[in-house]
Order: sequence, then C-alpha cells, then structure tokens
Amino acid sequence: MPKAERILPLLRWARLYNRSMLVDDLLAAVTVTLMLIPQSLAYAMLAGLPPQMGLYASILPLIAYCLFGSSHTLAVGPVAVISLMTATAAAQIAEAGSAVNIEVAMALALLSGAMLALMGVLRFGFVADFMSHPVMTGFISASGVLIAASQLKHLLGISANGQSLVAIFDSLIRHLADTNTVTAIVGGGALALLYGLRRWSVAVLKALGVPARAALLLSRAAPILAVALTTVLVALFRLDQEGVAIVGHIPATLPDIRVPTLSKDVWLEILSAAALISLVGFVESISVAQTLAIRRRQSIDANQELMGLGAANLAASVSGGYPVTGGFARSAVNFEAGAQTPAAGALTAVGIAIAIALLVPFLYYLPQATLSATIIIAVLTLVNIRAFRQAWRYDKSDFTSMVVTATLTLLVGVKQGILCGIICTFGLYFARTSRPRCVEVGLLSGTREFQDVRGDKVGVLPTILTLRIDESLFFANARFLETQVMKAAANRCDLKHVILMCTSVNEIDGSALESLAAINDRLLDGGIRFHLSELKPQVLDRLGRSDFLTLLSGSVFNSQFSALQRLSAEKDDPAAAI
Repeated sequence: MPKAERILPLLRWARLYNRSMLVDDLLAAVTVTLMLIPQSLAYAMLAGLPPQMGLYASILPLIAYCLFGSSHTLAVGPVAVISLMTATAAAQIAEAGSAVNIEVAMALALLSGAMLALMGVLRFGFVADFMSHPVMTGFISASGVLIAASQLKHLLGISANGQSLVAIFDSLIRHLADTNTVTAIVGGGALALLYGLRRWSVAVLKALGVPARAALLLSRAAPILAVALTTVLVALFRLDQEGVAIVGHIPATLPDIRVPTLSKDVWLEILSAAALISLVGFVESISVAQTLAIRRRQSIDANQELMGLGAANLAASVSGGYPVTGGFARSAVNFEAGAQTPAAGALTAVGIAIAIALLVPFLYYLPQATLSATIIIAVLTLVNIRAFRQAWRYDKSDFTSMVVTATLTLLVGVKQGILCGIICTFGLYFARTSRPRCVEVGLLSGTREFQDVRGDKVGVLPTILTLRIDESLFFANARFLETQVMKAAANRCDLKHVILMCTSVNEIDGSALESLAAINDRLLDGGIRFHLSELKPQVLDRLGRSDFLTLLSGSVFNSQFSALQRLSAEKDDPAAAI
C-alpha cells in the first residue's frame, strides 16, 4: 500500500467512490444528523458545558476522522462516558459553564488528540489490549448509573451536585423539597415517551406496514419527537415562567477557530485526566469499529484509528468542542442506515452545520429536563448486569475486577475507579501467573496422552516424576516453580528422573532460566536427572543460546511419550551414569 494511502485512508476509498455510494452515505448522514442534534445538546449539558459545544464537537471532528480514520461506518462525536469524564476533570479546575471551564474542556480535547496522534505515529495501537474487558464493562456500567443519577436534578428542577453516587443522592435528598412540579411532569413525560418509543415503536411501525429497516431507523430518531413536543408545549404555555429550565439562546453561528489558552499549571494538572480520556475513548471506539467491520468483512487498523481519533480531537479542541470518540449508538445507526464510506460522517457534519444555522433558533424553549431524559434513556444500555452474572459464573478474577472498578467509580469517582480497575486487573494477572498450575501427570491407559494423576486409568512409575507446567516461565513464577518441583520430588526414595513437560510454555526469561539451572543442580545432588519435554521451537532455540542445555543432567525430548518410553527402559542406575 502506498505511504500516502496509509497516512490518508481517504485516498484509498475515494478512488472507488460513485453515485450509489453517495446516495447511501447521504441517507445515513440525514438519519445520524437527526439523532445527533438532541444527543449533542444533551451530552454537552452532561459535560457541564454550553449546549452549542456539543454541536461544535460534531462538525470538524467528523471531517477530520473522515480523512484519517480507517472505519467506514464509525460515527465520531460526543458520547456519554467521555462527557462525564470531561465534566469531572473540568469541574476540578473551575465551575461548570464558566469561561475557564470551557477552556479546560477544549484543552482536554487538545491534549487527548495530541496523545492519540502520537500513539498512532509510534504504532501503539496494541495499548487497547491492556484495558481488560471486565474493567471496561465495570467502568461503563457504573458510569451509566452515575450519569443517570446526575440527571435526576434536571428532571426534578432542583439544584444538586456531587461526583460520586453517594454525594449525588445526598444532595438530591436534601433538595427534594424544592422539586418543581411542572418540571417533573415535563421531564417524566419526556422520559416515558422516549422509553415507550424505544420499547414499542419498531413493533408499531412494522404493524403499520413500514419495512423493518426503516422502522428501526425511525425509532432511533425518537428523541427528535420528544424534543419537538416538549419545546412546543413550553413555548405555547410559557412553562419557563413556571420554573421549567430551558436551553435558552444558542448561537446560530459556526465556531471560531482558536487554540484554548490556560496557564502552564492548569495544563499540567489536567494531563492525567486527558490520558485517561484518550485511553477510554480509544478502547470504546476501537471496540465499536471492529464490531461493525466484522459484519461487513472489513478490517480495522488500530494504529490508523489512533490517528483518526487524534485528528478528530485536535479538530474539536480548535473549533469550540470537547473530547470525542466513536459512539456505539450513532455508529450502529450509521451502519444500519447504509453508510458505505467515512464520507457519511463528513456529510453528517454538513447537516449539523446547516442545523445550527436554520434550526437552533427554534430550540430556545427546549426544556433541559427533556435533554436529561434523553441522556437517561441513552445510558440505560450502558448498564450491563448480565455481564456481571456471567463473570461470576465463569471467572471470579474477572468478576473481582468488574466489581472493584464499578464500586470505586460509583463511590469515589470516575478517575479513581478506572485507575484502580486497571491496577486490580494487573494485580490479579500477576497473582495468577505467579502461581501457575503445576500438576503431576501420568500416561492414560491405552493411549499416548498424559493427564493429571488424580484421574482414573492414569499410570505412573515410581522412578519417574512428570510435572506439567501450564504457563510461560518468567521472573514472577520462577521461584514458585522451584518450590513445586522440589516439593513433588521430596520423600520419593525410588525417584531417578524428573521430567518437566513444557507444552504450554511459550517463553522462558532470564530469571526462569536461573531457576531451571538451580532445579537441575539440586536434583543432581540427590542423584536425580532433570529432563525437559515438548519444548516449543522458539523456546528451545533460545535455550540453545545459553549453556543450560550443556549442563542439563538429563535430555530434551520432543514428546512426553518418547521420554517415558526411553527412561522407563533404562536398566542402569541413572545416578551412576551422571
């Protein structure tokens, strides 16, 4: 592939672009635009920012991703989790909605974009592998609960704050008596309408003869109906005078292009938050992109995705936006609407720009409670209780990671939750790999297979001990292996051979090599020969670069069966032959 096409994937797909693709992309763009307008406004409010920043974050970032991204259907823009993380980080510096708070949000996008782009240049796409699925599931589920809880104040028309679930509910309870009844009715009505449309609109539309695909797309645009109805109601009956908080004036102009200005200390203070936003955003985006790509037999380049998301966030930072990433809901709509290329994203950006010029003035009376209802319905899908149940049944370590991440996210904060989740994952990994399964195996009667000696019909010889190690050998488990081998060999008076069966060993590092040498020497002192079997070629080749094989008291066998055959046939005293 030419270098220019690797840098700008646009050059690759643009050569094949035709009228049919344009029609499909236009249809997808219209559908996503209708969905994105209320979502962008709602997520900006979630981030504690003026509503227009959500729209601004849905223009230039989409065009930038179109140029550099590798996914044909990923839809980039504001998402709930990243909006929450932005709100949390920016609130540490300045009050939500203030001029400094806005600058911090833009700066987070700039730092995040620079980090992602740099990672793309350095080919660091593999970093997504270090964020385990249980940690992400626990974090996103907890974030969904936290986001929904944070929006209850808008549904009730009261003042409340807090960064943790406990703080939010404490604040809500203390201000519950201040509930604005009219706001609660508007918000509750919008919530019920949105839930009903999501739950039953597809079935109703199908019953009316609407094709399945069209019914699904129309149901995804349901927030537009809720926005229109509640805005008209507030405007007609002047419910704003009854205490219903409205969006108010939104500038019907495109953003100025500028770089956020902050002091050096503030830039340094938000650096860690920007790194977490980058990591979470990339993991979420690459997961969505790969899921959709598989359905069309396409491929995703993780390093190019870093470049695409980096460019999108850089574009957001200089155009009055805040951090963005690929969202599952809008990407799924983009996919289902038939988007063929990233041009659908660029066309969506044009649609948002037109909406700012033509539709924004009509959103003056849009109640904030409706936007909160939109957020709550959207984040319901983030809470994955089923994943917790599956993890409990399948792997207690994964369950532990999920619970720790979710609990700390809910009770302490977003940043602490994700960091502790990552630490917990690595801690459990090292705990597991430092105590690998090491079992004595014997020959299964009538076969050439070797199984745990505790099984039925498994035979062993008193002179031969075979231990199978089910993990690669490295510094963290080297001493454990020594202990296990010597413990198994102890008090076996007739023992003449110890065989380490290395079927699952993909690597032996320097510390493990020293341990193997120590095992060899200690067994040799007891008149016992030490053998290895079923070493993988790359492992054997690496051992050959040291003097270990020369000093090995026993042999290296290609198979465990051949080792057993040869050693069991020996008549001489092995100790005398050493």
